[in-house]
Amino acid sequence: MTLSCPDRPGIVHAVAGLLAAHGGNITESQQFGDPLSGLFFMRVQVESASPRGELEEALAELAGRFSMTWALDVAGRPMRTLIMGSTAAHCLNDLAFRQRSEKLPVELVAVVSNHTALADLAAFYGIPFHHVPVRRDTKAQAEGRLLELVAELDVELVVLARYMQILSDDLCRALAGRVINIHHSFLPSFKGARPYAQAHDRGVKLIGATAHYVTGELDEGPIIEQDVERVDHTRTVDDLVALGQDVERRALARAVRWHAEHRVLLNAHRTIVFR
Repeated sequence: MTLSCPDRPGIVHAVAGLLAAHGGNITESQQFGDPLSGLFFMRVQVESASPRGELEEALAELAGRFSMTWALDVAGRPMRTLIMGSTAAHCLNDLAFRQRSEKLPVELVAVVSNHTALADLAAFYGIPFHHVPVRRDTKAQAEGRLLELVAELDVELVVLARYMQILSDDLCRALAGRVINIHHSFLPSFKGARPYAQAHDRGVKLIGATAHYVTGELDEGPIIEQDVERVDHTRTVDDLVALGQDVERRALARAVRWHAEHRVLLNAHRTIVFR
């Protein structure tokens, strides 16, 4: 169970009491009161023999008392996930491999791409591949097709795994809180083509990656995870690219895992991450 509400005394007591009254045994509990927003956030894992509907009914009554926003799900249930990519394969390959080998709690239901370069990799992992070309005059139709797939496949999470297209404001609003993007952390200094070459030319000492929720403001959505690698003058552009791809893989995999495990709660333009 995850919840957020205006902070006040008695929230933890009320939640624990409700769960105990329904035969619940709390196995993990994390909470945070944000002094800036005045909101309280909580994530609880509980073992309970009570029917889910019974718990939901009780939680709805509790939510009314505390003005709560809440969600209840089965811990460990694979989240139905659609991955979008263009030509770079490292993030798609990493997520698919982790899903197989490390029990990343996602079910990869589709790969959508504006190119065909990832078709063979998707086939290798047995993930249905959908080629949805995007041109300036067909962008609306392409996004419409994406929304159709999201509905048809009951998609809960969309991951932009180096998908080199900007999503429209309308699409961002339609999928708010359900789209995670990954990008290098050189922004805003090194924009456009060949950012690693630009960074190398400037002699950067840190390279990194940012995983965040997608909003209508380009690359400025709530940050879920960031990672960095230190580099020095001996590194070539190719070295930076390889290290950058590794950092991107790591940051994105953690962000996807934490989202799928319901460990990320939105707090306006920030996130609360219960690791």
